[in-house]
Amino acid sequence: MEEQSVEKKRQQECRTVEEIIRLYCRGHHHERQGKMLCPECQELAEYALARIRHCPRMAEKTFCSVCPIHCYAPEKRRQILRVMRYGGWRMLFYHPVMALHHMLLSRKWHRKHG
Repeated sequence: MEEQSVEKKRQQECRTVEEIIRLYCRGHHHERQGKMLCPECQELAEYALARIRHCPRMAEKTFCSVCPIHCYAPEKRRQILRVMRYGGWRMLFYHPVMALHHMLLSRKWHRKHG
C-alpha cells in the first residue's frame, strides 16, 4: 500500500477512535466542556492513539479488532472494548459518515477474509 494512503488510513482511524472515546466520556462521565475528556478517557485516548500511530501492520489491517497482534495491555484492551461497544453504534447518530465508512471497510474485510 502506498505510504500516503497508509498515513491517511492511520489518521482516519485516529479520528474515529477519538470520537468514539468522546461519546463514551460524554455518556458516562458527563463531561460537556466542548471537546474535553475526563482524565481517565484522556489517558485511554492517548494510549490508543499512540498504538495506532506506531502500528506496523496499518497497511494490511482494517481495524485493531481484526489484527492478529494485540498490542494493547490487557486492562487497556478491556477498556477500549467497553468504549467501542458503547460508542460504536452511537456513531451513526453523531458522525454518520464516519460510521458508514467504518461499516463499509469492516464489511469489505469480512468478505475478503471470511
